[in-house]
Amino acid sequence: MLKVTLREEDGIAIVEPDGALSQQDFESAAAAIDPFIGRCGALKGLIIYTREFPGWDSFTALLTHLKFVRDHHRKVSRVAMVTDSLAGDLAEAVTSHFVQAEVRHFPFREFAHARLWVLGLG
Repeated sequence: MLKVTLREEDGIAIVEPDGALSQQDFESAAAAIDPFIGRCGALKGLIIYTREFPGWDSFTALLTHLKFVRDHHRKVSRVAMVTDSLAGDLAEAVTSHFVQAEVRHFPFREFAHARLWVLGLG
């Protein structure tokens, strides 16, 4: 499951994975985020908040995740990976070569700091 919280007043989305991610999770995330992007043009940021990255429930889910990234990376200024998972370091190192958004990894306990960074305040 992927919980999506859209904070329209800040222009940010917070996604919280819980369990292996499915194709439907990314389709639901797009359905929650895309209307805001349609009205405002972009998100200031996206915060991925999970102690450990849960992975995907299928290869189709992985492909849907990659499609989500492809369709949204130009419409998000900053992505904060707030996790204790090694996936956070990997994402910061690798994705910067493939996505337009600035990506930064924060330890799980530093959600508040990550939020300020996404907003351009820290």
